[in-house]
Amino acid sequence: MKVSRSGFYKWRKRKGILNRYQVNQETAKGLILDIHNKHKTHGYRNIAEQIRITTGWVISDWFIHRVCQRIGIRSEARRPKWERPGSDHLQFPNIINGNWSTTSPFEKVVTDTTIIKNKYQTLEWTIFIDVFNNEIISYALSSYRSGHNFQGHMNALDLFLLEKTKRGYTSVETILHSDQGSVYASRAFQNAHQHYNITRSMSRAKTPTDNPIIEALNGWMKNELYIDFDLQNNKDVHETIAEYVEYFNHDRLSYRLKYKTPIQIKTELGFI
Repeated sequence: MKVSRSGFYKWRKRKGILNRYQVNQETAKGLILDIHNKHKTHGYRNIAEQIRITTGWVISDWFIHRVCQRIGIRSEARRPKWERPGSDHLQFPNIINGNWSTTSPFEKVVTDTTIIKNKYQTLEWTIFIDVFNNEIISYALSSYRSGHNFQGHMNALDLFLLEKTKRGYTSVETILHSDQGSVYASRAFQNAHQHYNITRSMSRAKTPTDNPIIEALNGWMKNELYIDFDLQNNKDVHETIAEYVEYFNHDRLSYRLKYKTPIQIKTELGFI
């Protein structure tokens, strides 16, 4: 076999013993399975960062990617499809126009409503998210299509305005961006925030890519709620949503925030 005598005995001595790379793979396999069993929506980059934070192990995303491939693990989150852009709203054009840069909280806030349902009930979830750190500032749950969900939008708006005042950002001009939903365009919604230094901006019709931050997060949040928090089988949706919002703001690592949490990034930068 053209193997040297010393090479043969070296091979025989280490036969059945894992090398360093194989040991690392087995260690990573256990850590990956622990995270994946709790959060099946997390991809390999998020898993890698969680391992680095919790263990201090210096590993690359690519190494975790290879191990995930080897054991057949991948994120179970669904990906949205592209749609053709629509037209601007006559009253509130898209003044953000793709510029999502911010320097402090409450400069740009996005809002949207999504359907939350399980085998017990169907609700509408209205959310206000600060673009600065992806924090869920306020939210409200309401009955599906109850008065076009007017009360849910207004409750979430009231809580958002309360937080803006309570945290001392009353003087900050906030650009509030939404889709062209009938409630967002209503006079009552406009009147409710007219004294809070808020400028309105709206996505083009049927163009979720004009509001990519909340549209992307909506998808991820629903994936995590149904897969990781078992929302489908939980009778108390309100309690589950409250637990998830706490997790989202304080514990969920965000790729956009370089794998830090919304509260962590805000605290590190010295904001309230």
